[in-house]
Amino acid sequence: MDNHFEKSVHQGAMQIKRSADDAYHLAIQDGFALLDVAIDEPRLRKALIDDRSGAVVSFDGRVRNHNNDSQVQRLTYYGYEALAINQGRLIIDQAKAQFGIVNAVAMHRIGALEIGDMAIWVGVSAAHRDAAFDACRWILDTIKADIPIWKQEYYPDEPSKWLSNNG
Repeated sequence: MDNHFEKSVHQGAMQIKRSADDAYHLAIQDGFALLDVAIDEPRLRKALIDDRSGAVVSFDGRVRNHNNDSQVQRLTYYGYEALAINQGRLIIDQAKAQFGIVNAVAMHRIGALEIGDMAIWVGVSAAHRDAAFDACRWILDTIKADIPIWKQEYYPDEPSKWLSNNG
């Protein structure tokens, strides 16, 4: 494969095609978006506040310094933005119907991330805590299983590895 072509494909999968403001608007309106800069958790959390909700539950997933027995130095997330957004909207719609929640918002970061960086944020508001907790976990697990996002982990003593977002 042409190295220039491969590099341009990878680079395109590390950046979103809209502005960060547009990505936040999309996440708040439709429930899911990708972002290629640090996630602003308070901005997303504000969208969940609703007088019908007695519970707000959130999860932020961060880059850890290991995976199984390997020391991780950093990683890069790649995503297929158009498909990810469509899949994400479906996941949020299904969660609202399945768990009876008031609202849900999720954002996944793509691009180069360092240890400790937030990679994903999921927030759910609901009338009661059980629905909020259950929906938040389900949304996170379903995003990791179904959204077209891949990661490349970098290690100090071995070649990098490509993993699914569940890896």
